[in-house]
Amino acid sequence: MGRYILRRVLLALPLLLGVSFILYVLMRLAPGGPEAVYGQNPHVRAEDLARIREQMGLNDPIIVAYAKWLWAFLRGNMGFSLFTGRPVVAMLGDHVPNTFLLMGASLLFSVSMGVLFGVISAVRQYSWFDYGVTTFAFFGYSMPTFWFGIVLMMVLAANDYSFALGGYHYETGHWLPAAGMFGASFDGNLIDWLRSPTWVGTCDLGAHLVMPVLVLSIVSIASWSRYARSSMLEVIRADYVRMARAKGLSEFRVIARHALRNAMIPIVTLVALALPALFAGATITEQIFAWPGVGRLFIDSLGKSDYPVVMAIMFISAILVILGNILADILYGLLDPRIRFE
Repeated sequence: MGRYILRRVLLALPLLLGVSFILYVLMRLAPGGPEAVYGQNPHVRAEDLARIREQMGLNDPIIVAYAKWLWAFLRGNMGFSLFTGRPVVAMLGDHVPNTFLLMGASLLFSVSMGVLFGVISAVRQYSWFDYGVTTFAFFGYSMPTFWFGIVLMMVLAANDYSFALGGYHYETGHWLPAAGMFGASFDGNLIDWLRSPTWVGTCDLGAHLVMPVLVLSIVSIASWSRYARSSMLEVIRADYVRMARAKGLSEFRVIARHALRNAMIPIVTLVALALPALFAGATITEQIFAWPGVGRLFIDSLGKSDYPVVMAIMFISAILVILGNILADILYGLLDPRIRFE
């Protein structure tokens, strides 16, 4: 397995170089250029702008500038924000833990519920539960994320919101916070909470997590439940599953120990390819709920033409996509004994 992983990593290096070069060229060709931030300031003179271009390496040939950027990136220097002046590494350090928490909670909830719904639907095919999961999957596929987030905010977070349904009048209160990570009950950020977790801060963070996790999870649950159902239906009709039943094993043991392991193989690809989202975040959901994650940072930086931040986020996301594919191939071999690495 070690030789296989090494071979895959070596093959991925040229791909990463190509992706990074294309991203760098696109950033250089973007309208305005990085120096446009300073050019919009009426107090910046032409000679000052020329000096800034020289300091930023914009006068160098693009190959030379790319080589300098790549060497600095490999040493952990991702540059400085054009607006805040802070190192990009420090800005990512402020936002990545928040995205890890949100996307990790969503991924864990989505995988567990999606696989559970899919397995039960396959075992109880054409039952009322199977039809219910199918209906839920169609709803999750067709529902816009931003619309569902706004609906949740209106029902669960809006204060004194009322509506009539079926001749009855309903009123909702301020049950959940609408935005952010912490409220006024906790003075600090996620790092402060991790250093000294308190019960008040934990409850506050959990309440802020509910709606973003639900919005992020519903589409994934709908997708993964269909994959799990289709894969399980194929597996439970296999000869080795019939043999396990013929040996007198309980149905639970047949499903959990023999069928589920092989049915999980397609899910591995989905989970592995979802890993880059743990870093990149969910731009729409983070914007709706004002979650201070990488997705929101990316949108804000893109709107401000803060190219060093945008470049760092996009390139790290590309690295994670390739690593996710390698991880999926490794997990294939661990789940399916028919696959050999050598």
